[in-house]
Parts: sequence; C-alpha cells; structure tokens
Amino acid sequence: MTLISIIMPAYNVEKYIAQAIDSVLQQSYRSFELLIIDDQSPDHSMDICRRYQDPRIKIIQQANLGLAGARNTGIHHAQGEYIAFLDADDFWAPEKLACHVRHLQARPKVGISYCPSVLVDEQGQPLGIKQSPKLNAISLQDIFCRNPIGNGSAPVIRKTVFEQIAFQGKSHALLRHWYFDESLRQSEDIDCWLRIASITTWQFAGIPQALTYYRVNDNGLSSNVVNQFDNWKRARKNLQSKAPDCVARWGKLAEAYQLRYLARRAIRSGDAEMALKLSYLALKTDYRMLLKEPARTLNTLICASLSNLLPTHVFKKLAGFAMHSVSYLQKTDHVQS
Repeated sequence: MTLISIIMPAYNVEKYIAQAIDSVLQQSYRSFELLIIDDQSPDHSMDICRRYQDPRIKIIQQANLGLAGARNTGIHHAQGEYIAFLDADDFWAPEKLACHVRHLQARPKVGISYCPSVLVDEQGQPLGIKQSPKLNAISLQDIFCRNPIGNGSAPVIRKTVFEQIAFQGKSHALLRHWYFDESLRQSEDIDCWLRIASITTWQFAGIPQALTYYRVNDNGLSSNVVNQFDNWKRARKNLQSKAPDCVARWGKLAEAYQLRYLARRAIRSGDAEMALKLSYLALKTDYRMLLKEPARTLNTLICASLSNLLPTHVFKKLAGFAMHSVSYLQKTDHVQS
C-alpha cells in the first residue's frame, strides 16, 4: 500500500487534538505515518499526544514557526508518496484517506485531491453548513477567486508537487526549503495553491463526499480579519509576479470574495461594525460578486446589517437560521465558508 504522511501542526490545541488523532487512527486506510509537529505549544497538547502508543505516530519538536513553518517541517520529514494535512482542531471521516488514494491513483495528472467539508462547532457537532467547492476543471482563476480546497485539512497532495515548488527561506536563521511561505502567518495555504497552479502542470480536482470536519473557532488565527486580509494581499502580490494577466483580470473580484468571506468571519466572532464595513466594501470592490452569487452575497449583507441593529441573543438565532438557509442554496456557490 502507498504510504501517506499526515502532517498535524500542534499549538494550543489541547481541547481538540485527541479527536483529531483518533480520527486518523480510525482511518480504513492503514498505511500512514502521523507526524505531529510541536510548534513549541505552551499547553498540554503534547502530554495528550504522548499517551498514544501507535508506532505510526511521530512527534517532531521545533521552535515556534507558525502554521506554515510547522507544515514545512512536516514535509521535510515526510516519507510518504502522498501528503495529507490535518489541523489539530479539525477531524476526518474514517474513509477520508482511502477515497483520496483511489482518486489520485485513478487520475495521474491530478496532484491535489480535496473534498467538501462539514462545518462543526466547538464541541465537534455539525452546524448544518457545508463547504461545497467546485470539484473539476479547476483553473488558476478558480483558485484565486474562490479557493475550492476550502481549508487546510481538506487536501491530499502528491509529495512531488511540493518538490516542484520549493524555494529557499530562512527559518530562525537556518536556510532550508520552504513549500509554504513562512513569512505569511495567514493565507499561507492559498499562496501555496496559487504557486502550484501558476508554475506547475498538476491538476486540482475534488471528490464529492464530505470527508473533512472543519471546526469554526473564531478565537484562532482566522478571527483576526485585518491581519488575514493583509496576508491575503501579500499572496496576491506574489501571484502578480507569476501570473500578471490573471491578477489584472480577476484581482478585484477575488478581493471582493475575500472581503465577503472575512465579513462572515466577523459576523461569527460578533464584530458587528467590522462585518458591516467589510460587506459594503466587498460590494464596492466588485459588483460582479452579487451577480455571480446573489444568495450568499445578500445573506452576508443582511446578517451584517442585522448584527448592528438587533440584541446579540436575537441576532445569533437569526444568523444561525440564515447560515443554514444559504447552505441550502449553495449548490452553485463554491465558497470558503
């Protein structure tokens, strides 16, 4: 059986990491190694990891480098032909790896296999919302504007893909290969996917089953929408040097989608003022977003407006209903979340 290297960065995830590890050990596909990258976590995450006696689990310690640095360390140590990423606050369905292996083996031109994701709450319970990405005929434009992969726990990637996009960078003054850009503390994944799409011939393709459970945790990195937008703009600048025509044609629409995505983050985290500001800025940036995805765009704008008008407890109930209703309409709405 083909060996898969699963890379799990760990930092302040003691509440969730056991569920993530258990979901790996429950995989129907058994030929894997689980590389847990201790990013100098200050909590008891590693104490939990050390309770597991499975020889396929390896704990690798490093000075704090952030998510991109932890993934790079994992890739350096990976022995598998395929590499899967699982953030330690997410988890997988038992057939996740088996489905991706079949997908990659059946389609030799596909380098990046991914799947839809179910959004779950802090307790791991489904929210009734699913990331439903475009699955086939993925273009650079699709990745730039809508990031069909959706989140860092969804893809399984051939290791040779990373070997083709490696570049030199310094990690704590040590020169080594970078695959993810460690200077980006957010949007490092979309930056990586854009480099793969713009400088290699590997195809992106998804499978229809929702096999990843993505935890909505707005206390983490993704809740800082200002920093996230700044990092996204840096990723766009990186793409400019590789695919200037793509950025010239689709840059404004991609920015509008990103602003709308961040508005929804702000809604979830309770920042009503920021949510409304980002929603209107998204529409102002490129009106095509409203024409292409009217249901999700109007839903976001309405939720952002209501969050500024209603008492918090009333708004949360209405927002939950709105998020559920728009997920019903998103068959053609290929979104991050």
